[in-house]
Amino acid sequence: MSLLRSLRVFLVARTGSHPAGSLLRQSPQPRHTFHAGPRLSASASSKELLMKLRRKTGYSFVNCKKALETCGGDLKQAEIWLHKEAQKEGWSKAAKLQGRKTKEGLIGLLQEGNTTVLVEVNCETDFVSRNLKFQQLVQQVALGTMMHCQSLKNQLSTYSKAQWLMPVILALWEAEAGGSLEGFLNSSELSGLPAGPDREGSLKDQLALAIGKLGENMILKRAAWVKVPSGFYVGSYVHGAMQSPSLHNLVLGKYGALVICETSEQKTNLEDVGRRLGQHVVGMAPLSVGSLDDEPGGEAETKMLSQPYLLDPSITLGQYVQPQGVSVVDFVRFECGEGEEAAETE
Repeated sequence: MSLLRSLRVFLVARTGSHPAGSLLRQSPQPRHTFHAGPRLSASASSKELLMKLRRKTGYSFVNCKKALETCGGDLKQAEIWLHKEAQKEGWSKAAKLQGRKTKEGLIGLLQEGNTTVLVEVNCETDFVSRNLKFQQLVQQVALGTMMHCQSLKNQLSTYSKAQWLMPVILALWEAEAGGSLEGFLNSSELSGLPAGPDREGSLKDQLALAIGKLGENMILKRAAWVKVPSGFYVGSYVHGAMQSPSLHNLVLGKYGALVICETSEQKTNLEDVGRRLGQHVVGMAPLSVGSLDDEPGGEAETKMLSQPYLLDPSITLGQYVQPQGVSVVDFVRFECGEGEEAAETE
């Protein structure tokens, strides 16, 4: 044993190495690791990127972090990646929820100058209709419809006439040939419109995103729009109105009406008269305009001008309108979920 101990001491002194047992007692040396893919560092700038992406998109921290890691910290690419993933999830949910009743929702009314649009977007519950994300969807649909209307300003000769606005189209063409546009979009046509300058894809893609976030079946139901020349005015009204959270000239509610009027001169009270006419259309639900010669009662009860005026039943609407210096040409009325209720009754 003494010989072995002497040999060990000799080897240490000669080579400077350590016995095998002593190596196990040394402090562990730092190890270098390799990452399998890009990872988001914990630096202050990375946290700032994460917060910025979270605020801009509204997605969870986990998803935002995954997006930044996948895209190597590129904020713009991370946002695109998030939207694509959300869209995939939205389409998947939309397929599962298809067929569920959508009797709730909102009507959206947007006016810009002499152009007005009315849209309806439906969901399953009133709770979701009060959600900010759903209201933003309605806003996007109204903006998409407005852009569609404005893009057709030079296409009047090829535009197909909308049945519900046939009288007003003829009147406007006579007043100012080639200067007016009106139309109606059904669910399929509305869904195919571009989402807008700051959004990719169509309104149908925006619908899928909203379904993915809110988890309810939703439908882009319909839209009506009208652009009038000088000498005409579009009165409007939304019942239970609330302002859009981010677009000051968009009004949301459960009922909406547009009333197209002809006026010989620009009057200061046109806006008030137009709102009152819209209130009447919402409240009395006429089926046609009729004429000032119609006698009250019978079938005339469904004709707008011979109906008792909503705000003063002692006179007809025609008797209210005549002194105002305006002529009612046509109207459109939207009631949220009315088609669904009729289908369910049948």
